[in-house]
Amino acid sequence: MRHLRLLALSSTLGGALLLSACGGLFGPEVTPPAAAAPATAIQAQLLEDVRILSSDEMQGRDTGAPGGEMARTYIVGRLEALGVAPTPMGRLQPWEMQGRSRAGPKTWNGVNIIGLIPGTRRPDRYIVVTAHYDHVGVNADGQVFNGADDNASGVATMLALAADLKRQAPEHSVLIVALDGEEHGLLGARHFVEAPPVPLSSIAMNLNFDITARAETDGKLWVTGTYQNPTFRPLLESIPANGAVALAFGKDTPQDTGQDNWVEASDHAAFHRAQVPFLYLGVNYHPDYHRPSDDFDRITPSVFISATELSIASFRALDSGLSR
Repeated sequence: MRHLRLLALSSTLGGALLLSACGGLFGPEVTPPAAAAPATAIQAQLLEDVRILSSDEMQGRDTGAPGGEMARTYIVGRLEALGVAPTPMGRLQPWEMQGRSRAGPKTWNGVNIIGLIPGTRRPDRYIVVTAHYDHVGVNADGQVFNGADDNASGVATMLALAADLKRQAPEHSVLIVALDGEEHGLLGARHFVEAPPVPLSSIAMNLNFDITARAETDGKLWVTGTYQNPTFRPLLESIPANGAVALAFGKDTPQDTGQDNWVEASDHAAFHRAQVPFLYLGVNYHPDYHRPSDDFDRITPSVFISATELSIASFRALDSGLSR
């Protein structure tokens, strides 16, 4: 996320597939646990999801690598356990695209994961919620880049939102999309907008989660995209802070330059280029960004829970305020 620091995969995994809530290696028959209804169980599952997705067994979740396949199997199992249906085109959206690698241009084979939650008021209009599940894998020295915040956290936030939407249905239909290949040039997002499961004209907006855990840097969950889509900001401005985390708006104006401008920084850029309204939710940079030290034990649970609850509140405000 935010810039491409691509690392070659230097080791392979066996054929074992992850995981149970206890966190070991198991065979492919194991199904991840569903999030339970009480808030405390949802919070526990949020932390368990990010822990599992950023474990060493996932080997950094690089696109096309065994670790990426294991992450995909886990996410599919979570969606199935939550009762999130596939789209009519199916659960998986494979693609082949040329992207970046440390060695130069390379053809990557990736797979997006898609779930559908029907809406009650506007079932013909879709909010596409995205989070990329890939990371940069293992470098030539054998260091595993676990990507706990980038972007196991965003996937866990998206799964927590899906659990919330299964308990109380959204007004718009929602596509829950775990994207592959973000680290190699937003490849999965680019393919999604080129071959969407529903017409682009029926997509009301994209809400993208990328790096949602470690808001303690400045106490903010940043909302990028209201400069481009100003009607969204009034829907979110009244959402109060949650614990030590508050929404902040910006990193999207002409005055925001370099890595302080996040309009093109993650998968939402592909939707923006396709003229689909977007918002991006993510936390500020921290010292472990794109380093082997981006591990689960660096996440402060209460801060991550607060940021995820703000993310869910933001979705609800957008869902109820759009298309009225």
